Amino acid sequence: MRLLHGIAVALALGGSLGVSIPARAAVALDTPNMSLVDVGSFEVTMRVQAGASGAPAGFGIEWMKKSDYDIGGWPTDYSTQLVYCIFNGIPTLNIWGASTFLLGPDQVALVQPGDLFDETGIETNYTSALPPGTDFVFRAYAVGGPGGETSGYSPTLFARTSGNAECTQGFWQNHPETWPANCTPMLLGTVLYTKQQLLDIFFQPANGNGLVSLAHQLITTKLNVCNGSNPAPIASTIAAADALIDGQVVPPVGSGYLDPADTEAYTEELDKYNNGKLGGVIDCPTPVRANATWGRLKTLYR
Repeated sequence: MRLLHGIAVALALGGSLGVSIPARAAVALDTPNMSLVDVGSFEVTMRVQAGASGAPAGFGIEWMKKSDYDIGGWPTDYSTQLVYCIFNGIPTLNIWGASTFLLGPDQVALVQPGDLFDETGIETNYTSALPPGTDFVFRAYAVGGPGGETSGYSPTLFARTSGNAECTQGFWQNHPETWPANCTPMLLGTVLYTKQQLLDIFFQPANGNGLVSLAHQLITTKLNVCNGSNPAPIASTIAAADALIDGQVVPPVGSGYLDPADTEAYTEELDKYNNGKLGGVIDCPTPVRANATWGRLKTLYR
């Protein structure tokens, strides 16, 4: 936590992220194992399994572009090339893994770098989508307890995001000029929303509200279908999501709420479609650009 506080202060003062990574003097926890589950155009799904001593204070994942890693390996400070996320609370978005990121011995959590905007129980400096068609390296560690004794790092894991697939929320919310004209106003459930209202919803963090995270993926899917993608693989999920939302008005336009446990299955299936995992998708209407510059990192506590 002292390291994260130092990063936040440096950013607030407009400084660089040249914060030294502290040495792990006393390794008290076993190193977790990390493996690749699957990849999409804008995200990578990881399986993290705690060691015999668990990860009672959570675990961290660090990653960077392989092109930077090939130049000098893992850096010794938190430069603009190195991205991190500490998973140390309760997830409310991707809850198909563990119900908590505080892992007991040999417990498993599934996490998705590139899909952290709506997640809770995390501290991170990057909530944007990952660039498509890009090679990355990842490593994980168990966060230390009161004494600060973290584990060692897991072996470096290599993964490549897929390319030439559909656009996710990060693209559409930052390229409203490319929205198909026939897609707005748009129905979410039984409520009709203007383009500006949809944009307001896009930029609203879910913060544990399943209605918001579901709306993010549903808007994205409907924009992709309007853009010419094949609706067949996702049509039944769209209908089910609309039926679940019904007359609820999505924040910040309204104050509706749905339990993430009730929305997670639909949110995940829509997200798979938007990441090109279900087929039937086409390219974005303009070249994809990440919704934040890779080097522009901002610490987020959620």
